[in-house]
Amino acid sequence: MATPTFDLADIKRRMQGAVNSLKHDLGSLRTGRASPTLLDPIQVEAYGAAMPMAQVATISVPEPRLLSVAVWDRGMVSAVEKAIRESDLGLNPMTEGQTIRLRIPEMNEQRRKEMVKVAHKYAEEARVAVRHVRRDGLDLLKKLEKDGAISQDDEKRQADQVQKVTDQHIAEVDQTLAAKEKEIMQV
Repeated sequence: MATPTFDLADIKRRMQGAVNSLKHDLGSLRTGRASPTLLDPIQVEAYGAAMPMAQVATISVPEPRLLSVAVWDRGMVSAVEKAIRESDLGLNPMTEGQTIRLRIPEMNEQRRKEMVKVAHKYAEEARVAVRHVRRDGLDLLKKLEKDGAISQDDEKRQADQVQKVTDQHIAEVDQTLAAKEKEIMQV
């Protein structure tokens, strides 16, 4: 079995993956503004299987508070409409031929605060993921040092680098959360 080696680039990549996942999750959170990613979590029952909305329709934003869903197959319009109604997004689809229009209603203060709580939960999950990557990196460094593959000074120096990278990614998570929170609370 090959001896494991320490790769800071891999740790950075894994931490960035956690941040990217957070950005994707936050993108699907409803704010007062229309966003095509709002419909990402919705699965449509199509051709005997559950498919993502993006695979059966084109989603566009013609106005700041309006989503337009152009369904490709005329027979799928009712299934798409049903999927939107049954989602917990609180949207009311209006069908015009093969196009479904979704007016994004204003969110009240209570709903905004709920969304902020969800955003905080997503951010905490991202922070935990980043910390797990840090722990994995530090554990590997300790193992390498214990096995004599690297010196104690190298282990300390690389552990400091891992901590620095961790701090950068946690800061990025916090910045992303702050921006999303501001967007949600904007009236």
